[in-house]
Amino acid sequence: MIIKETKLKGCYTLQPKVFEDKRGYFIESYNENVFKKALGKNNNFVQDNESQSSKGVLRGLHYQTGEFAQAKLVRVIKGKVLDIAVDLRQNSLTFGEHVSAILSEENKTQLFIPRGFAHGFLVLEDNTIFSYKCDNFYNKESETGVIYNDKDLNIDWKYPESELILSEKDLLLPSFKNAKL
Repeated sequence: MIIKETKLKGCYTLQPKVFEDKRGYFIESYNENVFKKALGKNNNFVQDNESQSSKGVLRGLHYQTGEFAQAKLVRVIKGKVLDIAVDLRQNSLTFGEHVSAILSEENKTQLFIPRGFAHGFLVLEDNTIFSYKCDNFYNKESETGVIYNDKDLNIDWKYPESELILSEKDLLLPSFKNAKL
């Protein structure tokens, strides 16, 4: 597995080795020893989540606060997404900056998003299946986010805004300036 840090400290792309033959393929999507060696620490993943979405669905930008903050290891099983991570760590040199990555069933790329980041993704193909590991359990009271089209974050979703499909909850998320950090 090739693990590279993005421009945001602690946020990494992971590219697993793919073994293909006439039967299909095999990948090792996660190995605790490899992960710990690359990141210099262990993330004890305690919850796996999966969503299926149609093309144009935008989920995010979400995060949990306080003791319920979560690190995530995200990947696409089927389809393709534009994945976004935003650094919300106020003492970070990259506070308010974001990275984007195309995650797809073809490239098998994964993104590790540490605690203190908001996360969202835009689905680029119908019937996309998105999967992620979390190192902390979901807690509804600590769940919050930032509106996807925040002017200060200036995220280019590379998609016509009129064609985006968002939940009512995501449309009501606060601006970056008003977010609970």
